[in-house]
Amino acid sequence: MTHESEDDSGIYLTLLCWIGLGLGALDAFVQPLPLGLTGAALGLAYLAGGVPAAGTALCELIVRRRLDIDLLMVVAALAAAAVGAALEGAVLLALFSLSETLENRAMGKARRAVEALMDLRPEFALREGPEGVEEVPVADLQPGDRVILRPGARVPVDGRVVAGAGHLDESTVTGESAPVRKAAGALVHEATVNLDGVLTVEVTRSLATSTVAQMIRLVTEAQAMKSPSERFSDWFGQRYTVAVLLGSVLAYAGFRLAGFAGTEALYRAATLLVAASPCAVVISVPAAILSALSAAARGGVLFKGGAALEGLAEVRTFAFDKTGTLTTGQAAVVGIVALEGDEPAFLALVAGLEAQSEHPIAGALRREVAARGIAPALVGEVQSYPSEGISGQDDKGPIWAGNRRMLARMGADMPDLPPAMRDGAETLVLVGRGAKVLGAVTVADVPRASAAAALVALRASGADILLMTGDRAEVAARIGAQLGLRPDEVHAGLMPADKVRLVDIAAARGKVAFIGDGVNDAGALARADVGVAMGVAGSEVALQAADVALMAEDMTKLAAARTLSRRTARVIRQNLVLAIGAMIGLVIGSAFFNLPLPLAVLGHEGGTVLVVLNGLRLLADPIRAR
Repeated sequence: MTHESEDDSGIYLTLLCWIGLGLGALDAFVQPLPLGLTGAALGLAYLAGGVPAAGTALCELIVRRRLDIDLLMVVAALAAAAVGAALEGAVLLALFSLSETLENRAMGKARRAVEALMDLRPEFALREGPEGVEEVPVADLQPGDRVILRPGARVPVDGRVVAGAGHLDESTVTGESAPVRKAAGALVHEATVNLDGVLTVEVTRSLATSTVAQMIRLVTEAQAMKSPSERFSDWFGQRYTVAVLLGSVLAYAGFRLAGFAGTEALYRAATLLVAASPCAVVISVPAAILSALSAAARGGVLFKGGAALEGLAEVRTFAFDKTGTLTTGQAAVVGIVALEGDEPAFLALVAGLEAQSEHPIAGALRREVAARGIAPALVGEVQSYPSEGISGQDDKGPIWAGNRRMLARMGADMPDLPPAMRDGAETLVLVGRGAKVLGAVTVADVPRASAAAALVALRASGADILLMTGDRAEVAARIGAQLGLRPDEVHAGLMPADKVRLVDIAAARGKVAFIGDGVNDAGALARADVGVAMGVAGSEVALQAADVALMAEDMTKLAAARTLSRRTARVIRQNLVLAIGAMIGLVIGSAFFNLPLPLAVLGHEGGTVLVVLNGLRLLADPIRAR
């Protein structure tokens, strides 16, 4: 049976229960009904409201060998009927049925927000083949296939753009609110939407290992992994149910000893049974946790369960890997000095020389000139010198580009360059003709655009920041300075075991979160109290070892997730205070002040619905808009 049909059947039974209650109340307070109709009406209320609860209680008792809260409601209603207060018992079942339906619908809203991930996948794709473009099931696509994306089409699988350009709506996967431009070489993720342009995409992952497959698997794991608060709630609910049943029996005996008649004592015991039922306490934590998990998933942050969600709220230190986490992981041109001629002409010469190289530095130079709209110069007879550089011929003669070893090979002297280009923190590329240096370019990995803002937000929340990298100290210091980190917060030249050791040291001051994306980060991710992986860009090993996955490359999502986790902790505390306070008040009222059963029912069910609605507020968390 689907969740929707279960919800619908609950609504119908609740409606029948209220119809029966209404007819019974009409007979009692307005106009007597024909003989037998009153009994039938109340019987309908008891059956429609009591049978589902009794079924749930028996299933829990027989299959799981534990007493369920539903059992308390059924016993209380039967006790009310036994003492001649069948109408009050019907009120209890009607309100209990209504609250259960409202809870199921409300919790279903949170659940369906996550399950909607399954509906993101298109069923068919347009694949290029020897005989042209054909429509095929998405499940048939394999890495290496090429698919055509028309405007309005969903991306069928993860891939890389090989032709065309356009904007994609990635909000369903990464939580990115603005369309993202994609051109040749850019990665695209399954279930995102092509807004304009015609793109040719080469498949890079099969359906089983795609982005949405990972999201669904993580969500499934998250629903199965309970937080400490949820485990306490379950533990409390099971044991407290037994205590309430025993307490009601003892209360009945106590009322009898106090001189109450059997009917009155049973009525009071039934009222106490309702008042002391811990429904609101038990539901208060799952309502908040599931709502927060759903909001986070829609915002591009996947938690592997409530434990990770609660743990992130308590983190004292955030330790970051550098390459691919705080930085883009892709080389970029950061400095240019043209010693002869203007800068565009110099870059055109360098781009022409590097056009035939597959080196990452060559790629960075090509991207720079492409972004500036500069056409590369014509260079031929290109020859590579491993670990040194590259040479070629243009219309003016031989040219070369490379490092200091290439400079020495050509018999040239190091020119007078700015200190920033010579301190070793960036990769220096010298360009020249023979012994004459024409200029220089520096290439380096650069911080993500969102990294600095993310660190500022985390500091504002009271967290400490550490940077851990296996890169050289000069490079780490440069990135740290650009991100506003102090020298003592930057740790360079680390092996994977060193990162684990530093996490251990930081853990002595409080909980630690480690954020990384590579295979070498898996140990630190697993050792940290909360491991955070770059889910889309990161390695599968890192994703498996982590507790949280950031589906977007927007690091501010981490700070937003921490804010959500702290807000969730506050909502849980509010729910528990409200639920326990209401329960204590109802118990005192029923035990010492003759609280009527209908008022106990209203207080009990009203408190349950309130804590659910309070938890559902987390569904509207603004994490997606950040």
